[in-house]
Amino acid sequence: MLWYPYAQMKTIEPPIKIVSAQGVHLYTEDGHDLIDSISSWWSVIHGYNNSRINNVIKEQLDKFAHVMLGGISHEPVRKLSDKLASWLPGDLNYCFFSDSGSVAVEVALKMALQFNTNRGSDRSVILALRHAYHGDTFKAMEVGDDDDYHFAFAGCGGKKRGVIHIPTETAALENAFDVYGEQLSCFIVEPLLQGAGGMRMYDISFLERARRLCDQNDVLLIFDEVATGFGRTGNRFVADLVLPDILVLGKALTGGYIGHAVTVANQRVWDGFYSDNPAHALMHGPTFMGNALACRAALESIKLFEEGNYIEKIKQIEQITRRELRGFSSDKIEEIRIMGGCVCMEVKDAKYLEGYRRWAYERGVFSRPFLKYLYAMVPYIIEEWELVKVLDVMKSWFSRGK
Repeated sequence: MLWYPYAQMKTIEPPIKIVSAQGVHLYTEDGHDLIDSISSWWSVIHGYNNSRINNVIKEQLDKFAHVMLGGISHEPVRKLSDKLASWLPGDLNYCFFSDSGSVAVEVALKMALQFNTNRGSDRSVILALRHAYHGDTFKAMEVGDDDDYHFAFAGCGGKKRGVIHIPTETAALENAFDVYGEQLSCFIVEPLLQGAGGMRMYDISFLERARRLCDQNDVLLIFDEVATGFGRTGNRFVADLVLPDILVLGKALTGGYIGHAVTVANQRVWDGFYSDNPAHALMHGPTFMGNALACRAALESIKLFEEGNYIEKIKQIEQITRRELRGFSSDKIEEIRIMGGCVCMEVKDAKYLEGYRRWAYERGVFSRPFLKYLYAMVPYIIEEWELVKVLDVMKSWFSRGK
């Protein structure tokens, strides 16, 4: 039996059965045409069944689908590494690939901890944000801060040792560095937009201050841009605005085609491992890291992003969203938040979203609200009428029965 994610299998609603997809549309077994308002967990930025990505995968498949990177290399992974090194800001030049965003976060944290071990430092405390979500593997859960996902820690006494969580407030940030600065190995954040923790948005000034404090206290700054990268905040990467020491990318890296992720380190971090001492090597190696099909998909996805002027597309998505929601309110809504290609309606009580998934389905939209958050993160190729339909369905939910 198939075990589905984030669901109690005894009481789960029947999943929607998809038979084909094109553009922003999902076509179901029972004949429904659904606009995907959440881009398959925020990854399918070019929509479904993109002919260019399809073709490069088919071309690569005729050569080989995968070879391990242990003692072997291949052109697609070298080209993707070179492209990311030239495309990303600053000296974020060193790419370590893995097969999911969660594992890529594990790699980033391992890098930060071993970076300090390699130089003879015992810094082991990690600073993270309140309401953080960095994935569901164990160290990623440890730096996360959401019991709705990570109550597995209750079996460990409910304690996360060596991790400090702070709100996105400058005073709390400064206090954390005053108290723990000499113990910190790294500070990990979802920059500007905290996704699964509630689509929480905060100001760039917090990250600017964090960068200065990390520099002053010899602490590595990690940006988890698995969700925020490739334009979701309205910026190509938040790393273009504030430069981290380690950057984590996933989800949209391959245009949502194949699970793949990358942890990108700067020169300083790389130099911390580059040594004649075998013990200084990063001993990590996911089997499918640098998968050839994924690398070809990622290279073509980046080309589409560049050639399609996607930042302008995302600005238009934000403008349309703000226009359509201007003046809209409901006594059930706590706050409406909009940033780039993301909109979130936080309700006052989770009960106000009960039944929304079916409501949207019957009106031609696929949506998956969670907890108190009804949100949309649409593919960037969406047409104006399709986006307006998504937003109209969201609004109509709160005005029904009036």
